[in-house]
Amino acid sequence: MYKHIFPFAVFFAIALSGQAQAQDADSASSSAAALARQAQNPVADMISVPFQLNWNFDTGPLDKNQQILNIQPVLPFTLNEDWNLVTRTIVPLISQPAFAPGQDRENGIGDINFTAFLSPKKPSSGGWIWGVGPALIMNTSTDDRLGQGAWSLGPSAVFLKMPGNWVVGGLISNVWSISEDEGRPDVNQMLLQPFINYNFPKHPGRYLTFSPVITSNWEADSGNKWTVPLGLGIGQIMKLGKQHVNMQLAAFYNVVRPDDASTWQIRAQLVLLFPK
Repeated sequence: MYKHIFPFAVFFAIALSGQAQAQDADSASSSAAALARQAQNPVADMISVPFQLNWNFDTGPLDKNQQILNIQPVLPFTLNEDWNLVTRTIVPLISQPAFAPGQDRENGIGDINFTAFLSPKKPSSGGWIWGVGPALIMNTSTDDRLGQGAWSLGPSAVFLKMPGNWVVGGLISNVWSISEDEGRPDVNQMLLQPFINYNFPKHPGRYLTFSPVITSNWEADSGNKWTVPLGLGIGQIMKLGKQHVNMQLAAFYNVVRPDDASTWQIRAQLVLLFPK
């Protein structure tokens, strides 16, 4: 177990220790604090390119490790003085372990997920930031074992507030299949991601995060519908050379999970930030 955690921990520790050397202290503090709040807002008016590595342990009947690298470019578009359209595309690169003796590991692209949020440029009078729009899962997997074999569509919404040093909110979507490959089951699934971030005032740009990705497969048997992970992470905004980045490391344990789903997960994330 520790040999898998060690590279992530070392990479993160080196990045944190090098932050103070990379920037002027005053300007770095101001920039990092502001960027942290932007980076924690899913509908911020800022281009970002996250690279998120999910390492899922004890996956499948043989309890093997699964790796998924999600490349997730976020592109905001100005519609008028009051509204933005914020798009997020998730391209999963999957290394799927064998599920039966003699079966090979399968590597390739999974189903691409596209979401577009229509979002007001300014928060509401109560301080709420929100966005709504469609979520589309495309049938793009390079192998049947890497995807659902269906095109799926449904609504998605995000909402959050930023009181003091906190960022609190959630994202929810539900999609239904509109077209399936022959022999593949219907899709009816929900994704719910609450997030609670605490930004350390004495360490601008550093934050704790609670952001589990909870899913429900409504088509599954009653005991296999839900995946509910619990865990925490730590993140840091910094500059690597001239590039603003958001680095994050988190670990989760699946307290509720379907049969043969992974027991726990490490999530390591590097986000390239392009503030205006």
